[in-house]
Amino acid sequence: MKPTLLILAAGMGSRYGGLKQMDELGPNGESIIDYSVYDAIRAGFGKVVFVIRHSFADAFKERFESRLTGKIETEYVFQELDYLPEGFSVPEGREKPWGTGHAMLMAKDAIREPFAIVNADDFYGNEAYQSAADFIKNNPAENEYAMIGYPLQNTLSENGTVSRGVCETDDEGNLKDITERTKIGWENEEIFYYEGDSKTKLTGKEPVSMNFWIFKPSFFTHLENGFIEFLKAKGTEMKSEYYFNACADELIKSGKASTKVIDTDSQWFGVTYKEDKPIVLESLNNLIKDGVYPEKLWD
Repeated sequence: MKPTLLILAAGMGSRYGGLKQMDELGPNGESIIDYSVYDAIRAGFGKVVFVIRHSFADAFKERFESRLTGKIETEYVFQELDYLPEGFSVPEGREKPWGTGHAMLMAKDAIREPFAIVNADDFYGNEAYQSAADFIKNNPAENEYAMIGYPLQNTLSENGTVSRGVCETDDEGNLKDITERTKIGWENEEIFYYEGDSKTKLTGKEPVSMNFWIFKPSFFTHLENGFIEFLKAKGTEMKSEYYFNACADELIKSGKASTKVIDTDSQWFGVTYKEDKPIVLESLNNLIKDGVYPEKLWD
């Protein structure tokens, strides 16, 4: 059974200033999504599921269907603010989406096989997709997950602070703990995370989660139960978010699942800010020059 790639593409890119999911970055108008799907196909993935929103669904499908037809199976699911479990409703005045856990949950009826999940606007590198496929092939147990871990220093933006899940592992490379740091950035060639009025120095070598995880389909049950508990506790708040990695963290700490951190030295890059775009353009051009990707991705 070929694995599935789940791409979170419902975000609106408020800091970026537009639909960065479809921004043209490659020499023939390719987006980061194009490179992600290309790498997934090379690694042996058989289907891609996109989490999008109804407001840009037509433009999104028009953009990608013509490129992907005949190359990989595609499916679309939708994340909207009012797509909630029975008995819950959106509090008046809330506009902020419910987070990555909610977005991921939208795909629970579309995925029946082991799968990897990634962000639409993050470039992870072809070796990450191959590592994910290899893990799925060699670890069939339902409670064995994995995460592609990037050195923190390889994931920062020069144009502002970022949020990262900082990971702690045991001697066997299994995830022990993950702490969400919402403001990490450079300062005088050093890396700090900021919390309130204080700042703490980091080495830059800490493995971080860039939301590239590998799960088995039974994870959706845990995710759904966790989201219901989240809504009971924080559903009336205006800006609270439910993260899928928080659900995985709870399963790890309770001994119900394990997560192998698969280290990679790849230089992650993405378009968190509009100012990141020239760096991404240059990085992709260098990969094409090095023969990692063809100049024209799709025939």
